[in-house]
Amino acid sequence: MSSQYNYQEILTWLEQKAKQDYGSNFHFVEEDKVNITKLVAYFLKDEITANQFGLDLSKGILLTGPVGSGKTTLMTIMKYITQKENKFYMRTCRDVSFEFIKEGYEIIHKYSRGSYPQTDCKNYCFDDLGVESNLKYYGNECNVMAEIILSRYDLFISKKVITHITTNLSASEIETMYGNRVRSRLRAMLNLIAFDKSTQDKR
Repeated sequence: MSSQYNYQEILTWLEQKAKQDYGSNFHFVEEDKVNITKLVAYFLKDEITANQFGLDLSKGILLTGPVGSGKTTLMTIMKYITQKENKFYMRTCRDVSFEFIKEGYEIIHKYSRGSYPQTDCKNYCFDDLGVESNLKYYGNECNVMAEIILSRYDLFISKKVITHITTNLSASEIETMYGNRVRSRLRAMLNLIAFDKSTQDKR
């Protein structure tokens, strides 16, 4: 079976949309096109192509790679092809941590159950996991993103709520920073799409 989508056309169109956002010098690098195609297949919910890449459409995306490999930009432009029911909100992990300093543990609830109990749970992409540090709220230290990830894993199991994450960290670095439990949960709820360590900084 072959996909109903013409990926060459889609990538050309998406590159043009990205030029509008990031300037005329923006372009997709040839060696990145496999990963970009994986993302496009995932966000189009193209089962045939996603299966060929080993992607589980019921899970989110963990996009990893070196600094400057274009992870944030790629996730941002996926808004152009994401269907309404699968749309997600971008939030940097650093900003989430600063919110925690100001507002405390309610922030963990905000990114899991919503701001209020009746609020629908939202799909989020947490950008740049690992740049935030353990923060204190009234003297209590909290690994904010670890708590949010564990909460969102429960939501994934109970309500199929989707989480996406970008990070410069390797799997072993994630385990060191957040613990084995978080690494295990990420593996269960996310598809890994990884840029090679040698990927050049595009900035």
